[in-house]
Amino acid sequence: MHDIVVIKCGGSIIDRLSDQFFNNIRQLQRRGVKPIIVHGGGPAIKNMLEQLDVPFTFIDGLRTTSAEAIDVVEMVLSGHVNNAITRHMNAVGVQATGLSGSDARLITCVPKDFQTYGYVGDVVNVNTDFLENLLHQHIVPVIAPIAVGEDGNSYNVNADTVAGNIAEAMDAGKLIFVTDVPGIMHDGGLLPSATKADIKGLIDQGVIHGGMIPKVKAALACLSEDLQHVMIADANQAISDAGFAGTMIRQTEEAVVDDSTFSNI
Repeated sequence: MHDIVVIKCGGSIIDRLSDQFFNNIRQLQRRGVKPIIVHGGGPAIKNMLEQLDVPFTFIDGLRTTSAEAIDVVEMVLSGHVNNAITRHMNAVGVQATGLSGSDARLITCVPKDFQTYGYVGDVVNVNTDFLENLLHQHIVPVIAPIAVGEDGNSYNVNADTVAGNIAEAMDAGKLIFVTDVPGIMHDGGLLPSATKADIKGLIDQGVIHGGMIPKVKAALACLSEDLQHVMIADANQAISDAGFAGTMIRQTEEAVVDDSTFSNI
């Protein structure tokens, strides 16, 4: 279903999503595109855990999630962030519904390593029939990265991973990581595209540095045989007739595309 585009909004950009972003989603729908939104919420989760004095640590970049912490994570992601995005979507005329992985068993998982991470999961299945039914009704799913385990418990899942899993399961034509930068900047301009090998070289050279490194690594982690292209784009840009513009990250040199836009979206 190559008319599907999965758009991942990082937690750091959530509070800075402008009216332009939501209008972009409306424009995409009018062109026959079927958007699916996946969002994070790391900064908001961190703030709430600290306010409630719930301890947590990071191991290998993943937040450990105790039984007490998963309640907070779910409250912030599903109760606050998800509702805010869904509410804004509907305000601009986009029919959207807020979901987490526990709704209709949308995302099921197994514990990553319970002894080490607690309630942190690895996705094992996406309920594609449920999503396809929503898209058929022109409803935009807005998905919080909470999954349900076989034990019936909620698990925290990395939002980048969820976006990649959903894009692959839905055979999406595009996966776009929207952020607060236009893409990878090089020699004073936007780098239209790069391969996995190019990215490694640009990191080694210091061209990609600081907060951009985790962004590109998250995009790289989503590449697979079934998902050959991932884009990093500015969430608040005004899209053109060709769609979002940004840096296209592709699996190999052979997987070449024309330019730095995902056409027809």
